[in-house]
This record gives sequence, C-alpha cells and structure tokens, in this order.
Amino acid sequence: MANKKIGTITHFFDRISVGIIKLDGKLKVGDKVRIQGGTTNFEQEISEIQFEHESIPEGKKSQEVGVKVIERVREGDIVYIL
Repeated sequence: MANKKIGTITHFFDRISVGIIKLDGKLKVGDKVRIQGGTTNFEQEISEIQFEHESIPEGKKSQEVGVKVIERVREGDIVYIL
C-alpha cells in the first residue's frame, strides 16, 4: 500500500521539538507517520497531538496541530500516514 499524504509541515519549534502540521485528513495518537522533504526523511509514532495548546486524541482535516517530532522538520515537508 502506498503511503497516503496526511499533511504538510508549516512551522517547527526547535527548542521544544514540535512540528506544526496542516492536516489533509485525520491523524490520531498512535498513528505511524513518515515525514519527508528535501533533507528530511524519518518515521515515528505520534505520541501526542495538540490543538490550541490542548492535548487532543485526534486531529481533523484542515486543522493545524502540533506534534512532538524526533528529528528536525522543515516548512513544506510532507507528512505521510503509514
């Protein structure tokens, strides 16, 4: 099965290692994702999703949510659901 694009990184907070994802679909805590871009390429499980500084179990299409990332991400990187 091909990886499905779930969103795009719009911002990265390096001090707290959080990427902001503009969602094209649903993203749940526990989902596995691949984040890919010009110099970015890694997989991780989503451990927490935040929306307006509140933890939520699931992000919905067109929301911009914050997720803790294990590596640096960059604006424009694509997030795929695995």
